[in-house]
Amino acid sequence: MDVDVQNIKKWVILYPIYINSKKTLAEGRRINASKACENPTCAEIYDCCAHLKLPCAIEIEKAYPRDFMQRGRVRVLLKKEDGSLCNPAISSRKQLMVHVAELVPRHPGRTKKQEPPASSSAAGASKSGKGGKKKR
Repeated sequence: MDVDVQNIKKWVILYPIYINSKKTLAEGRRINASKACENPTCAEIYDCCAHLKLPCAIEIEKAYPRDFMQRGRVRVLLKKEDGSLCNPAISSRKQLMVHVAELVPRHPGRTKKQEPPASSSAAGASKSGKGGKKKR
């Protein structure tokens, strides 16, 4: 991507928490939970931004202030120096978050991970059932 990295400080920042459906608005989610995706990673967000033909960079040493244990963020360039959009389909940070949240579940590294949680959720339901019987 032939973009000047000198002005990276002016690029839009995307923390994984912004599009995490597991988080509440108070915890930092920025888009509707129905549009958000489950536990996105910086690498997945970076790949999705690259797929959308947007210049982007991962900053691993940075952390989200409200949850500083969650390391990493992605910087994305939406507008070039002359003010023109890098991707005409995405004109705002909010649109970027919605587009990335749609792409993350279809990420190649994610398709393998989707099967095990389905079986563990069934096991989790039976565990909670046992807990209910003990209380009686």
